[in-house]
Amino acid sequence: MSRSHLSTLKSRHADLDAKIANEERRPAPDTGLLAQLKKQKLKLKEEMLAIG
Repeated sequence: MSRSHLSTLKSRHADLDAKIANEERRPAPDTGLLAQLKKQKLKLKEEMLAIG
């Protein structure tokens, strides 16, 4: 994998982190959405670790 792919993954990971934080700050967070976002974030993290 290329460095640009890793950079893209890191960017998407950071975006998901921000979305999760925003959702958690809401008065009534959507727990289903939070679970979905966290799963996506974990998948990206695992992919980044596999790349190196």
